[in-house]
Formats: sequence, C-alpha cells, structure tokens
Amino acid sequence: MKKLLTITGIVLLLLSCAQKESPSKIHINKETEIAHAQSAIKAFAGELKAELKKAIKKGGPVNAIGVCNTKAISITRNVSKEQGLTLGRVSLKNRNPNNASNDWQKKILEDFEIRKSRGDALPSLTHAEIIEQDTGKQFRFIKAIPTGQVCLLCHGTNIAPDVQKKLDELYPEDRARGFSIGDIRGAFVVTKDFGNVKEKH
Repeated sequence: MKKLLTITGIVLLLLSCAQKESPSKIHINKETEIAHAQSAIKAFAGELKAELKKAIKKGGPVNAIGVCNTKAISITRNVSKEQGLTLGRVSLKNRNPNNASNDWQKKILEDFEIRKSRGDALPSLTHAEIIEQDTGKQFRFIKAIPTGQVCLLCHGTNIAPDVQKKLDELYPEDRARGFSIGDIRGAFVVTKDFGNVKEKH
C-alpha cells in the first residue's frame, strides 16, 4: 500500500511539472503574427479613415482634427481589444506627445528613412521581430505610414489658418507639420506579449 501511494505521488508530481512546463512548448509562428498585425492595422486604418472622411464632409478639416484628438484613441483601444494585441502610432515628428517614438521605435523609423532614400517603396517599409524581455517574449511589428493628399490638410506645408489655430490650441507642442506627399509621416506599431514561450520561424 505504501509503495502504491509513493508511485501515485510521483505520477502526480510529474503531471504537475508537465503542466507548469507546457507554456514553454507553445510556438510563435512569426508569419502568422505578421499577418495578424497587418489585419489589425487595416481594421484600424479603415475605421479611422471612414471617420475622418465623415468629419471632413460635415465640417471641413477643422472638424476632422477632433476625430484624431478623441475618436482615434477609442478606435485604437477597441481594435486592440478585439484583436488581442496592442496597437498604436508613433512618429519622429509627433503631434501628440503620447505618439512620440521610444528608443527601439525611433531606431526602426530612422532605418525606414534610410531605406526610403535608397529607393524602397513605402508599402515595403515594415519590420517584424520577436524579442526576449524579463516578462518573456514579445512580438513587434512596425509599418510605415505614408503621407497622402488628404494628410496635407493638417500635416502639410500650407495649412489653412483656421486649421493651424485649432492645432495650436489642441497640440501646443505639435511637430507634425511640413510633410509632403510620399514622406514617412510615422508608423503603425503592433506589439503582442507571449510570456515564456518557444519561438517558431
């Protein structure tokens, strides 16, 4: 009987260890995560663009500033929650202080500028990596945001006086002006934390 109890105890211990170790056996498929990130960016960009068009149609460029100032935040949160990741926008010349790039984002954005100067097309300016942190692995994806015609209304070199006034009011530290079509205005950033799991290429 004692021997049976001992064997049972060992089996239970092994099962417990196996359960604790199982998360490390989960694999991260980088290509799958890239596709997921791109899908999230597309969803966010599509929803934000629709809101901007609606605002411009209703009250012109000044009205659209309110969308970026308020609705963009809620759209970002909703898409992040729905997709199970963290989505944001950053820039080397940010308008909102909350969109300033950190060290690793700045490095990649600077690399995007170099790649662009070498002739790389803007749609190809992406970067993906899986890094190890104290809390475990994190997937990171960055995609450049090109400056389009509509962007110039609030980010260009010839901004209407009423738009400038509203921007000065909402963003006293605004640095996101003086862009031309085809410039890199910033980037979408997607991160996803996995904890201690095994990477799969």
